[in-house]
Amino acid sequence: MSSIDVKFDLIWRRGATDMTLATWTEHYDPTGGGNFDAQAHEYDEVAPAIDYASGDKFVFRYSAVMATGPEAYIPNGDGPLARGRIPNITLPK
Repeated sequence: MSSIDVKFDLIWRRGATDMTLATWTEHYDPTGGGNFDAQAHEYDEVAPAIDYASGDKFVFRYSAVMATGPEAYIPNGDGPLARGRIPNITLPK
């Protein structure tokens, strides 16, 4: 296991046009001991309001900025089984 920087993007897609609403990068270090427990991180990103129309898509993209292996970062889809919770995005009302 090795450290990794991950870039996160929130994207509004209308047809073939993408508008990046928010982007940030986070550094993760291995938890050690060979366990794959979730690392507690929570983000509160500011993004502009959008004029949503039927057919628009909201894209959550993550990509490794620096990694030494093909599976260096995996979002916690195991939730409590990995001592974490399922990733989610909360939008304002």
